[in-house]
Amino acid sequence: MADVTALQSLPAGRSTAGALASLSLAMLLSSLSTSIANVALPTLSTVFNASFPAVQWVVLAYLLAITALIVSVGRLGDLVGRRPLLVAGLALFSAASLAAALAPSLALLIAARAAQGLGAAVMMALTIAFVGETVAKERTGSAMGLLGTMSAIGTALGPSLGGVLIASVGWRSIFLVNAGLGVAAMFAAWRFLPAASVVRQPSKPARFDVIGTLLLAATLVAYALAMTMGRGHFGALNLALLALAVLGAGLFVFAEAKVASPLVKLALLGDPVLSPSLAMNALVSTVMMATLVVGPFFLSRALGLSEAMTGAALSIGPVVSALCGVVAGRIVDRLGASAMVLAGLALMVAGCAALAVLPLLFGVAGYAAAVVLLTPGYQLFQAANNTAVMADVGQGERGVVSGMLSLSRNLGLITGTAVMGALFAFAAGTSEIANAAPAAIAHGMRFTFGMAAALVLVAILVAVLSPPAKRAA
Repeated sequence: MADVTALQSLPAGRSTAGALASLSLAMLLSSLSTSIANVALPTLSTVFNASFPAVQWVVLAYLLAITALIVSVGRLGDLVGRRPLLVAGLALFSAASLAAALAPSLALLIAARAAQGLGAAVMMALTIAFVGETVAKERTGSAMGLLGTMSAIGTALGPSLGGVLIASVGWRSIFLVNAGLGVAAMFAAWRFLPAASVVRQPSKPARFDVIGTLLLAATLVAYALAMTMGRGHFGALNLALLALAVLGAGLFVFAEAKVASPLVKLALLGDPVLSPSLAMNALVSTVMMATLVVGPFFLSRALGLSEAMTGAALSIGPVVSALCGVVAGRIVDRLGASAMVLAGLALMVAGCAALAVLPLLFGVAGYAAAVVLLTPGYQLFQAANNTAVMADVGQGERGVVSGMLSLSRNLGLITGTAVMGALFAFAAGTSEIANAAPAAIAHGMRFTFGMAAALVLVAILVAVLSPPAKRAA
């Protein structure tokens, strides 16, 4: 971090290294707070005498808050200033983490997690938006790679750290850790990040689009619930929620066309760089979710690994991702974003094809080799795609565009949970995957990752057919 040249936009006394450190900590916390809570669900079910579907809302409330509000808080940062909003988001995250740690009931814990998700939405949307104000343009890829690395570290660290804390101190400690780190990140953001990050237009004062925010939030919540409710069974309720999401999307587009200061300028959706990048981001995230949906079943049921060995095998991806993120960013800076988008996608196709074949031939070693091929491709794509989008975004739109990038990733992960899970169940020939025969699980693995490779090929087609990205240079 220390080798990144400071920009003039950083006030005296604020270093680029310090700014990147504060952004990195904010990014780490937002991903850590998801994975560290997952490992606590069995304990919470026992402590609160609640069913597993009930305690799943501890995770779902957090993710829904992020998904519903990440674009809106990005736009708010463009209007009121990104540093004060990021500091406020970190303060909310810390306070909500403390409230979760002290929660006397499951209902209050879920409410605290929703508030924590709102704080995390601010953190995720504005960390990427701040890159253009903290590093020189030719170092954008390295900064994006660093943030990708921190997100991967948070994901990888959560289960192990959470398990140790729950076993030694108790479940409340996993939220107290987030509270303490959140306070540290808040002071670091105030100390090191540039304050001047809002574009003033005295002749046309911009207003926050409340109607658009409510419509978009309702649409995204309906879609997320449609994809996640029913535990793999897509029934009448899921269809109704999906129909509501489609209706909400139509109303949102209609409202944005009428309002003077829209949440999302519809012209942005026609941008020759942004639109293809959002589509590719969603496709790639959908594919990456397959490793989390299919991987545990294949490793435990088809290969017969113990829980400890399954967890170790699943940790390979996040560890490799953490190791190669910064390197991927530097490659993007050296060779250009457009070329590295295609290179990353090509590696992902090879990785998906390898996951469809190698684990069936060589077991755990084949699975590890395929993941080691897939994950660097994903990190290279992410660093290049984010760099291509954010390099020349106007000062007044960095927050909302960053939020849209994060939203497309989240929607891909949510969609991947349902779609890749459904493909896996279809290929295995049963909806009760836990009781499927090892041969059926193996066939489902081969089919699902074959389809995943096809989806990445679609992303490559999108990249090839897109107009040349001037901002990716």
